[in-house]
Amino acid sequence: MHILQPKHIKLKLEEAEKVLKEFNISRKQLPRIKKEDPVLPEGSLPGDIIKIERNRDEKKTIYFRVVES
Repeated sequence: MHILQPKHIKLKLEEAEKVLKEFNISRKQLPRIKKEDPVLPEGSLPGDIIKIERNRDEKKTIYFRVVES
């Protein structure tokens, strides 16, 4: 992983369900990330939810994406 690349973390099933419930959304409503994207953690499968952490000016911003097929 490159130092400028945001951290990509594959969520466990329990964590993913918690995020969906917290935002009251379904997987279909999340933005997508292609399964061929080289930044994805190893073993990411279609339907997995990825947490992306971006740091800027000492502030952490979190985004979520679902791996598309």
